[in-house]
Amino acid sequence: MNKFSVALLVALQLVGREALSCTGISLRAKDGSVVAARTVEWSLSDAEHYRIAIFPNGKQFIGLTPEGANGKAWIGRFGFVSMTAYGQDYGPDGLNEKGLYVGMYYLPGYASYAQHDPKLTKQALSVGDFMQWMLSSFQTVEEVLQHLPDVRIVNVEDKRFGGAALPFHWKIADPSGRSIVLEIVEGGKLKVYDAVLGVITNAPTYDWHLTNLRNYLNLAPAPSKPLTLDGLALSPLGAGSGMIGLPGDFSPTSRFVRATALTASVRPLASAEEAVFESFRILDSFNIPLGSVLTPDKLPTDISGSTQITSACDLKNRVYYYHTMFNRRVRKLDLSQIDFSRVKQQVIDDDASGLQDVKALQISR
Repeated sequence: MNKFSVALLVALQLVGREALSCTGISLRAKDGSVVAARTVEWSLSDAEHYRIAIFPNGKQFIGLTPEGANGKAWIGRFGFVSMTAYGQDYGPDGLNEKGLYVGMYYLPGYASYAQHDPKLTKQALSVGDFMQWMLSSFQTVEEVLQHLPDVRIVNVEDKRFGGAALPFHWKIADPSGRSIVLEIVEGGKLKVYDAVLGVITNAPTYDWHLTNLRNYLNLAPAPSKPLTLDGLALSPLGAGSGMIGLPGDFSPTSRFVRATALTASVRPLASAEEAVFESFRILDSFNIPLGSVLTPDKLPTDISGSTQITSACDLKNRVYYYHTMFNRRVRKLDLSQIDFSRVKQQVIDDDASGLQDVKALQISR
């Protein structure tokens, strides 16, 4: 077991389960564009999420089961790009050449997959296979929903990840603006929810988060109204008073409320590019410094921050944008410029130096 696998196994067993603390939102622009954006957090070691994989269409896949690579076999209809993790060929999110987005988000204590049944091996997929199956096979959320009965998601103790359980739920979105959350609970029961404003975080289950929003109906972008008490005139001290009570901590429940409030109050956006950069600004509120979620004796030496990568996917124009903890310059992959029938499967590592590039301004004399 290599050092990354050991670190991952420990991370998944941390009390508080803050190993993966991702936050997702969606924004719409006046030109009809839809942007699905998210952060990816990892607390103990560098999972190399910033390495981006490209997959051609026509690729042959076969799912993993507890018995090995003998699960569902399929040929991908569509090419896609995907984050990676620990050098493996799948990771937290991806975008395909038709604009379908799929993101995985940690759901510890609640995700519970089907028990493997050897009689149903040819339907079986691991959690990583499930994401790749959706990205390589479908154009829309509705197509995904129609074909869910074709597969069975099983837990696979993948030695590449330290043999740890991988409890996830999924956000799926398409260029029409439709966005859903899929959860597999109670030993294989599938739950489907409309993703309100495209917002998703982690545990508990999505229905709990939606109910919890009722505790924050007072939040509004408008300032609080002045009040007079026994002759004393009181008025807000400054802008933002309507958001007093907005949770600011990094727990999944607080991040869900904060993401919903900030997304609901977003300014009008004219174009996809505006929506992309607005999503980055909103998600800056969710960047997690390591010291705020880990005790000093648990702080790793091989990672500079918990928020390893932030992505924003323009679903209409099929462009994958991202910046990383090492380099906040925004980079993009324009999928419309890739011939997925000819491109080779490959991994792009634009963070090889691990350094932020800085532009020095020139002063005229």
